[in-house]
Parts: sequence; C-alpha cells; structure tokens
Amino acid sequence: MKTTKHMKKIVRIDEDKCNGCGECAIDCETNAIQIINGKAVVDNSLCDGLGACVGACPENAITVVEIEQPKAAQNHHAAASDHGHGHKHGMEEKACGCPGSAARTLKVNPCEEAKSGGHVAGGHAPSRLGNWPVQISLLPVNAPYLQDADLLIAADCAPFAFADFHRKLLDGKSLLIGCPKLDDAEFYREKLAKIFEQNRIRSVQVAYMEVPCCFGLVALVNDAIAASSKKIPLTLTKLSVQGEVCGQEKASACIDAGL
Repeated sequence: MKTTKHMKKIVRIDEDKCNGCGECAIDCETNAIQIINGKAVVDNSLCDGLGACVGACPENAITVVEIEQPKAAQNHHAAASDHGHGHKHGMEEKACGCPGSAARTLKVNPCEEAKSGGHVAGGHAPSRLGNWPVQISLLPVNAPYLQDADLLIAADCAPFAFADFHRKLLDGKSLLIGCPKLDDAEFYREKLAKIFEQNRIRSVQVAYMEVPCCFGLVALVNDAIAASSKKIPLTLTKLSVQGEVCGQEKASACIDAGL
C-alpha cells in the first residue's frame, strides 16, 4: 500500500545571509522566530508557513519550503481525519466511535432570554449553542448544521475571555472551535476547505484573541476559503484578554457570497 506523505510549509533561514537584525521576528504572527546567538532561528512546530516574515528580511535570507511532517504529527492528522469523517450515507455513525461526537443540531429557544430581564430562572443566561460537536477535528464535513449556515470559527480561548460570547457572537451561528498554535494547523486548513467546498456557507466570522499566535486562525480560514474556490463574506473579530472586542473588520477579499 502506498503511504501518503503529509507535507507542511515552513520558513527556512539561510544562516550565512542572516545578520540577526530581528525584523523577521517582529513580523512573525506565531512567535516562531527568535534571535539566538545573533542569528534568526525558527521553531518549526509554531511556524504557520505563510511567510509573513519573508518580505521583512533585508538580506533575502528567508524562503518558504515544504517538509514532511514528523510521524507523530502524521498520526495526529490521520486520527483527526477519522474523527472528522461525516459518513455520506449515514450521519448516525459516530465520529471516532464516541457517542459524544455524533453530529447533532441543538434546539435553541431565543424566547427564553425575555424571561427575568434577559435571563432564565435562577439568573442563568440561556445557551445559544446550536450544534454539536464544535471542535474542528471532530465535526463531520457534511454535518447538517453546516448547510446554509452562518459560521462562527472561534479560537478555543475566546469564550473564556469574552463573557458575552453567546449573546453577541454565537446567536444564530454554527460554531467551530480550535487552537491554531497547539493543534494541527495543516489539518485544519484542509478540513475547513472541504467544509467550505461541500456546503453552502452564507458567511464566516472568525473570533480570535489579540495574542500574536492566535492570528494564525485568521490565516487558516483565509487559506481554506481560497482553496475552496468559494467567495464567502468574512468578518474578523479580535478579542482582548480582558474580555473586550478590540477590533472588527470585514475582509475585503471575500465580498461575494454568490447567493
């Protein structure tokens, strides 16, 4: 049986050309580059391979290359792919064999918010979560809640930092969450592209934290939309670690939903 190699893009720095100026480290969104002993050094596990640092180098010492992922990363990729398979002829099949990962559309009753000044009895705000699972690695690419959906793709820290996450961001949207730093970014990129390609997505909102590494989620979504050959309205919402919305913009590259 032929083994499929999983490749990952990273940046490579020519040590002979590098003068240690640090401009590349400043432009690196994932904190993958450090200056050590007067030379720029890349941590491949953090590098997103997007090459934001390439243009910053005055010595032209940086290039983007493809490398084969380590065996552990490939195994994670394969396992995550298995988790994410939505069986076309039977959505009742459980992702990864776990009942908790079965695709479900949850009933949300927005009328409950009218009770007790916007809170249900006991002072608890109603949940706006309308789908399960929410982790990108687990959800099937053809889950019913993805069709004709407005997606909220959120960094998994976002709901903890932003107290009003459900009411102000999640209401009426299907939720996907992940971490661009700790999870398999290449797998996310490929899976999101399949989701965009195989479903009619009306809009996408990305909620990410202000910390530099979290911007990788925006890059992943942009890449996935481009790979799907779809034009989807995209809104970017930056959240501060203090729990505030510190920036929101519509991405100019994705302006036509084709609806």
